Amino acid sequence: MAAPEIRFIKSGKVKDVYQYGRDKLMFVFSDRVSAFDVVLPTPIPRKGEVLCRFSEFWFQVLPYPNHMLEVISPNKMITKKLKMIPLECVVRGYNYGSYYGRLSKGLLKANKPSRLAEELPQPVFDPTTKSETKDLPITKSEAVAQGLVTAEEYDRLEEASIKLYNEMRRRADKAGFIIADVKFEFGRDEEGQIILADSLGPDEFRLWLKSEYRVGEEQKSYDKQIIRDWLIKVSFRSKLEEARKAGLPLPKPPELPKELVDETVRRYITAYELISGRRLYLHA
Repeated sequence: MAAPEIRFIKSGKVKDVYQYGRDKLMFVFSDRVSAFDVVLPTPIPRKGEVLCRFSEFWFQVLPYPNHMLEVISPNKMITKKLKMIPLECVVRGYNYGSYYGRLSKGLLKANKPSRLAEELPQPVFDPTTKSETKDLPITKSEAVAQGLVTAEEYDRLEEASIKLYNEMRRRADKAGFIIADVKFEFGRDEEGQIILADSLGPDEFRLWLKSEYRVGEEQKSYDKQIIRDWLIKVSFRSKLEEARKAGLPLPKPPELPKELVDETVRRYITAYELISGRRLYLHA
């Protein structure tokens, strides 16, 4: 049997996408890392493998149809080709990140003020636009008015996203972790069925150790938050925001120090092995 024709389509922030035969795609999970919608110059060794394997695990255990067909070790996934829905379906279980910032500024409705990292009374569906530059929050009425989804589809995505988040949260809890928030993407297959797509790894959720969780404090994250924190510390985020507001060229992102890269790799692998119960082995 002839090998399928493979044709490059595009490079995203952290994945390269190829046409794989007539009606499939191949995702190549790279070691690139992005933060604040900017791709950083320093790769994270084995990150692509962890993202691929984490996605494989979640697609296998979550009770919802998805696009995965096959995984080719160590970092390639063959998927169905879908018409993607242009929404980032974010679910938040804790008051953190940009949600905390918007809530603190009074930009969100809330029954009461919430402290940093405090658990929300119920998971909140907080979708954003899909963008190669900067994702922005979007309401149901805006999404419907822009023709991104129908009102019924929005409600279905909200219900599915919250159910999937709760299942991920349950599994993470058994392994000693908290999933604070997560981003899902969905697409339509040839029959028009909405199915789970893209990837599900530490680039798509915030992961905290239960044993170190403290309300009112910055959390030690087992995802790329450690990189975001360092970029804030060296003032890269503030410079980035100033340039965006002024419409100026964006500043060049800094190289990441080796100790930060090594710790990020350790956290990614630790999180995957504890949550999935599977091991990652060294490759020749």
